[in-house]
Amino acid sequence: MLFSQSTYIERRRRLRELVGNGLILLFGNNEAPMNYPANAYRFRQDSTFLYYFAQHRDGLVGVIDADSGEETLVGDEIDIDDIIWYGSVQSVKDMAQEAGVSRTLPMSSLEEKVDSALKNGRKVHFLPPYRHDNRIYLSKIMGVSPDSLQPSLPLIQAVVEMRSVKSAEEISEIERACSIGYKMHTTAMNLCRPGVTEQYISGVIGGIAASYGCITSFQSIVTMHGEVMHGYPSPLPLEEGRLLLCDCGAETNENYCSDHTRTSPISGVYSQRQKEIYTIVSDCHDLALQESRPGKMYRDVHLDVCRLMTERLKDLGLMRGDTEEAVRAGAHALFLPHGLGHMMGMDVHDMEGLGQVHVGYDEEVRPSSQFGLNALRMARRLQEGFVVTDEPGIYFIPALIDQWRANGTNAEYLNFDVIETYKDFGGVRIEDDILITKDGCRFLGKERIPYHIDEVEEYMRNRKG
Repeated sequence: MLFSQSTYIERRRRLRELVGNGLILLFGNNEAPMNYPANAYRFRQDSTFLYYFAQHRDGLVGVIDADSGEETLVGDEIDIDDIIWYGSVQSVKDMAQEAGVSRTLPMSSLEEKVDSALKNGRKVHFLPPYRHDNRIYLSKIMGVSPDSLQPSLPLIQAVVEMRSVKSAEEISEIERACSIGYKMHTTAMNLCRPGVTEQYISGVIGGIAASYGCITSFQSIVTMHGEVMHGYPSPLPLEEGRLLLCDCGAETNENYCSDHTRTSPISGVYSQRQKEIYTIVSDCHDLALQESRPGKMYRDVHLDVCRLMTERLKDLGLMRGDTEEAVRAGAHALFLPHGLGHMMGMDVHDMEGLGQVHVGYDEEVRPSSQFGLNALRMARRLQEGFVVTDEPGIYFIPALIDQWRANGTNAEYLNFDVIETYKDFGGVRIEDDILITKDGCRFLGKERIPYHIDEVEEYMRNRKG
């Protein structure tokens, strides 16, 4: 276990209190085969199960009776065949005791327990299942079709409330992930030179995460086509004069994540045009750092970034007109079609599986349908202890430029003739993980990955090899 037994006991007590009544089911994950049953993906425990029950073994379910306070770890013991191939592990009883849970049951008893609760008119709470095996099993024990499962809103809201605010112990583990992320990104910058392939860089930085017993927190984005939001690495060799966008992070054994993005000049120095666009993104990134603090709505930070970006793009002749009206119309989204950032923690997009509308939004602020703003994952008021990403970007997406020009979308605010000359530019994104503190925010990670132009170019000049 990462934290003390008392941490998990207190988390479950608080969860019972927030949910109020009924039977709470928290499903762990099972092994997931890649291409045949014995060849599985690396096991990854469900984050919420791990948050409350602390155990990494597959095939477990945590059950909490919010009325009586009884807690049960449900799971079957491994057999001799498992021991032969994988070695001995703790018994379910030992795992339960380690987490401060007093009772265990075999998996065959769970259906009966749920059935009894339903027959007595009790609410059975569960979270949205994102793996099909758990969805099918849940539908069986709940007696409904998989498509008719209704996750519990009170449980979702309780988990989001608890997991959103990170403890000092959690921050320490996130910073460990950030330290590994620092090594990954500085290695990518060191390798960023003509002739090296995107896939090679991706493989090396993934190996760094693995060498610390970790995995990457998501599939690494390593690409010269920075205008593609999820540009996964290709066999293409890096080309002189272009930019390399690297968006990657590490995930520790306890599922805590880092997520950073850097955009480096393959030639070692930025061209004048690259400097102009990069500086806008860098200044937008720093504006978010200045404005992020408890009580500030992250949607407002996002929109302030959009206003600064619009003003600066006007200076370059790419946009025109009144800044407020342009942002209100969403004209800047041609260049920034995503939101400023997202929550981060045990999932790189923290708790996104519970429904982004519950994680990044609340009754005060609701999602927008406007292009660009509708991709803002985190909009609600910041609180001390939140961990969010700060990741503005500017992208020149040829297909989107062509579509908007053909349709006249926001033509009063966009100089399409000038924009056309940037179609081969690619994109720039700068991303860091920040902790909301009592008075503002701070970077997470013991070492900051270079991102200001002078820092990046100095680092590239001093590269090894």
